[in-house]
Amino acid sequence: MHSICLLESVSRSDGGIFEAELALQRELRLAHGVEIDIIGMEDRFSAKDALRWLPLKPRAIKVQGPGALGYSRDLLPALDTKADLLYAATLWKYASWAALQWAERTGKPMIVAPHGSLDAWALRNAAWKKRIAAALFKNRQFKKAACLRALSTAEAASFREYELRGPITIIPNGVDLPIEGSIKYRSIDELAGMRKILFLGRLHPKKGLPNLIRAFKNNIINRGSNQECRWQLIVAGWDQVGHESELKSLCDELGLSWSDRGISSGGQESQTLTPESEIHFYGPAFGQQKEDLLRSSDAFILPSLSEGLPMSVLEGWAYSLPVLMTEECNMPEGFAAGAALRITTDIEGIASGLDTLFSMSEAERLAMGDCGKELVKENFTWERVASQMKEVYDWLLGGGPAPASVRLN
Repeated sequence: MHSICLLESVSRSDGGIFEAELALQRELRLAHGVEIDIIGMEDRFSAKDALRWLPLKPRAIKVQGPGALGYSRDLLPALDTKADLLYAATLWKYASWAALQWAERTGKPMIVAPHGSLDAWALRNAAWKKRIAAALFKNRQFKKAACLRALSTAEAASFREYELRGPITIIPNGVDLPIEGSIKYRSIDELAGMRKILFLGRLHPKKGLPNLIRAFKNNIINRGSNQECRWQLIVAGWDQVGHESELKSLCDELGLSWSDRGISSGGQESQTLTPESEIHFYGPAFGQQKEDLLRSSDAFILPSLSEGLPMSVLEGWAYSLPVLMTEECNMPEGFAAGAALRITTDIEGIASGLDTLFSMSEAERLAMGDCGKELVKENFTWERVASQMKEVYDWLLGGGPAPASVRLN
């Protein structure tokens, strides 16, 4: 079987989509023997992240013209017409048009994975640009798809609300479990009696960080000196649209102390956390840095206004962290399993969740984290996710009954 995986970027510039698709496509190649062409647009991290795809070899196509369009005359010719199917994890740029053209010219199956781009909040964000793209090519691409991939039942519902009537496969993202015994026991650590609650993801307005910071401030005021120990909020992730500077200005306005990544005397970046600061802006975290953050944190929070299915929550659970998240994260199974506390997106709802978490005993927080890890083991490993996707590929190419993950109407 020969497939094409088309992305808007083959590097970290594509955020969680890159991380999710890299893991899925590698598992399809290694565990199921699928021959895969990885193709996306070139950016400043393409060469640096190419080795992470091994044994796959991504092809990065040079963008011609404005980067916001992602256009290149070389993209469509790069899509092998002899491939059996095309999997497009593309959103609103030229790559979606190229995928549509491949499907129309070859008559072969195309799977489209919108990764949360059709939920209500996402459609309202930069709405006029998306309406233009929808009219020109995106709606045609959706309707031409042999199957749409939803990350959750909520995302599948958003497809139907968008009046898409074709088959939908509901296959979540997955996560790699850490090596057993690599997670340290979480109690009061070396930072002078301070526990840490982690946000990990891109710094973007849809993540709900301004209300999280305001809620964190309210919690400090309300709890005062009655806290069993101090908590520090770690904000880790790459900055988008200048949001990090807005968050730091908000901290100043609220009188919250904050620290960020500094430069050591040797000229290297230093990520040493400052015990005195209430909020630490860690910056981007990949590889070992991200693992160290997850191992050393005591809880995880995602107050997002909109998600497809957040990789970061799965990573928190994989490292046995109790999670606070909104319903907009589209992971109700986390609440049902006792692995997460439900928060709303407003200041009061987030503050209430923080107060509940901070009032729990260490044993209660560890038990909640253990529930999350068991949930990941049962439902969100890449082995399971790739097996489900391979079933869909086999069905589209060979016919027969639809797999259990597929909804036909």
